Amino acid sequence: MIDLEAIRTLADIPTAQARRRGEAIAVKFGERETSYAALDARSNRIANALIASGIRAGDRVAVLTRNHDAWYPLFFGVAKARACLVPVNCRLATAEIAFILEDAAPRILFVGEDFCDAARAAIGDLENPPTVVALYGAGAGLVALEEWLGAATDSRPGDAPQLDDDVLQLYTSGTTGRPKGVVLANRNYRSFLEMAAEVDGFAYGEDETVMIVMPLFHVAGTNIGFSGLAQGARLVLVRDFDAAGIIGLMQQERVAHAFLAPAMILMMLQRPEAAAADYAALRTIAYGASPIAEDVLRRARATFGCGFVQFYGSTESTGAGSCLSPSAHDLPGKLTSCGRPWPGIEMAILDAEGRALADGEIGEIVIRGGIVMQRYWNRESASAETLAGGWLHTGDAGFRDADGFYFVHDRIKDMIVSGGENVYPAEVESAIMGCPGVADVAVIGVPDDKWGEAVKALVVPAPGAEPDPAAIVAWVRDRIAAYKAPKSIDFIAALPRNPSGKVLRRELRQPFWEGRARAVG
Repeated sequence: MIDLEAIRTLADIPTAQARRRGEAIAVKFGERETSYAALDARSNRIANALIASGIRAGDRVAVLTRNHDAWYPLFFGVAKARACLVPVNCRLATAEIAFILEDAAPRILFVGEDFCDAARAAIGDLENPPTVVALYGAGAGLVALEEWLGAATDSRPGDAPQLDDDVLQLYTSGTTGRPKGVVLANRNYRSFLEMAAEVDGFAYGEDETVMIVMPLFHVAGTNIGFSGLAQGARLVLVRDFDAAGIIGLMQQERVAHAFLAPAMILMMLQRPEAAAADYAALRTIAYGASPIAEDVLRRARATFGCGFVQFYGSTESTGAGSCLSPSAHDLPGKLTSCGRPWPGIEMAILDAEGRALADGEIGEIVIRGGIVMQRYWNRESASAETLAGGWLHTGDAGFRDADGFYFVHDRIKDMIVSGGENVYPAEVESAIMGCPGVADVAVIGVPDDKWGEAVKALVVPAPGAEPDPAAIVAWVRDRIAAYKAPKSIDFIAALPRNPSGKVLRRELRQPFWEGRARAVG
């Protein structure tokens, strides 16, 4: 359970737990363990150093790193200073990182040692570059964290965080490929915490271990950690996913709860040691963020022997939405459902005019509740469109059955979800166009047993040209993140278009999805 009197905002979590059980372990990372008392004291020092450096309420502070235990005191320190943390996807290309930093305009950028060069390159052309601090490790030419902290004390700052403070700004790509900053306030996370302890997959005990595998620039990674720490659990943070390593760590650390992307589950099932491993402590595996094949889910349930929980939501809904509980996985016809709404969350199916549809009718899935984002940063028109009518418009088409279970039928928007990462066709198409030998291109998502969906490019060759697929992929990888590059390329004579010239992606996708239920996590 979460003590909501002691934990009013996210910033209160380490302080509340330090008072209750300060010597208990909050985070384990490799061989290093951090107690709740140490987490509270360290985050206070960071908060005081931020304030001393001129950071004020509402300022943005960015971080570029792989999963690392230094992330938690940084986040809580920023929250205690009433500023807003902007975690940057460390898998992005330098130009994409630069765009986010220009858009968010952070005063300070904390970087892990693997990303010092990327940080320098990303801020090189910014009009107002942030101060760069090495969060851990050797950052040649950068201020090290300990030096930056200086004489900052570990006393709690006097200016208490407020519910209306922006606390986290996570970037998600837009339909044009330009990332949008989703602004989440303490108020959103207050609603999240009020619900989380009542939802399978987020309800943890003080004596239980919760594994964090998802990246901390992803809402699934942040939320599992926030919920676990708020309930006094012990987090085991994993730097990088490795299937064999996760199987061993689950046994060694007696992990009770984990959130895994479907691609991670599949890779673990493919390991020979998976079937013989001891998962006696494991209570739940939550999954989402991308489609999962029914066969993979059935094999996973048989192998791990625990409850499985599917979550459907988005960064814009603070990661919350609907949940398919462990028991609901056994109900006839519900395995491909994304479940029922969380308590305190409303969901509905609306038509194009915003009218509610009856059970079984396909329309857009919309969400309403205290978990819905404040806005998109610097995107007034996109905010108004997404939050029209008091609902969060997900862009997913689906239906609700007579039992109140929601099913995702297809995407209204053309986003591809591959291995838990969002890929937008327009961005990939833009990267391909200009490649020698390419006259036209459309990008779609096709079924992939490992990644849920894979990026496929359908290319119209220029007259007389015979472009090489490998050369096209290499061209794309020089311009955008590698995970967005096509996994396959087909050549076609012409793209199907409607009278206004828009590519008919549904026609292009249809042959590849024939006979499949396109479940979306």
